[in-house]
Amino acid sequence: MDYIELIDRNNIPQHIAIIMDGNGRWAQQRGLERTQGHQAGAATVRKLVEHALKLGVRYLTLYTFSTENWNRPIAEVAALMALLFESIEEEIFVKNNVSFRIIGDLDKLPENVRERLNACVERTAANDSMTLVLALSYSSKWEITEAVRSIASKVKSGEVALEDINDGMISGELTTSFMPDPDLLIRTGKEQRLSNFLLWQAAYSEFYFTEVLWPDFGEEELHKAVYEYQRRQRRYGLTGEQVTKDEKTE
Repeated sequence: MDYIELIDRNNIPQHIAIIMDGNGRWAQQRGLERTQGHQAGAATVRKLVEHALKLGVRYLTLYTFSTENWNRPIAEVAALMALLFESIEEEIFVKNNVSFRIIGDLDKLPENVRERLNACVERTAANDSMTLVLALSYSSKWEITEAVRSIASKVKSGEVALEDINDGMISGELTTSFMPDPDLLIRTGKEQRLSNFLLWQAAYSEFYFTEVLWPDFGEEELHKAVYEYQRRQRRYGLTGEQVTKDEKTE
C-alpha cells in the first residue's frame, strides 16, 4: 500500500517524537557488532530528517541516549559518543534550513561532544523549516525533578506563590518548553513502553508501535505511522460526539 497517497496534507502532526529502538538487535540478526547497528541507525536519522521535512512536520524529537544508557558496557557507550560526534553534520541542517536543539543532562556528555553539539545549535538557530531535537542523556524523571527544584527555589525566594503553581508553569520549566507537546509518539523495535521519555509531554499524544527495527524505519514506515495517526480521533478527555460537534462549528 502506498500510504503517501492516503495522507491528508492538512492534518500532518506538528510534532513527532520517536523512540529509536532496535539498533543492537538489527546488528545481531546480521551477525554484526552492536556498534554497526548504531551506525546504521545514524544513517536512518539523516534520511528521516529529510522525509519528515517533506511531509511538513515542524518538530522532530528523537530519543537518542537516555540517562539509563550510561549503565551500558563502557565500550558501547564510548562508541556511541564517538558516533554522535562524527554524525553531527551541520551542512545537512544548513542545506535543509533545519534548526537543531538538544534536551537532557548535557553536563554528563564528553566535552568535545558537548562543544560540537552546542556549535551546531548556535549555527542553525535561525533556520525555520523544521526543528530537530535530540534527547541526549535524557530522562523524564530527571527533567521533572529539575523543574520541581526550580519552582521550589522560586517559591522559597518569594518569586512565585505556592497557589500560582499550575501545569502551565511546570511545562514552562521543562527542557521542551520551546516547542509544543508531541502529537504522535512512535516507538520502533516491537517494545511498547515509554522508557522514561516525555512522560509529561505525551499525556495526550497518539502512540504508534511498530515491530520494524530502527535502521529499517524508512520513508514508507513514516508515512504509515502518520496515516494511522490521521485515522484516530483526538478527544482530549471529551466524548467523540463533542469533538465532532466542535469540528463542524469550526
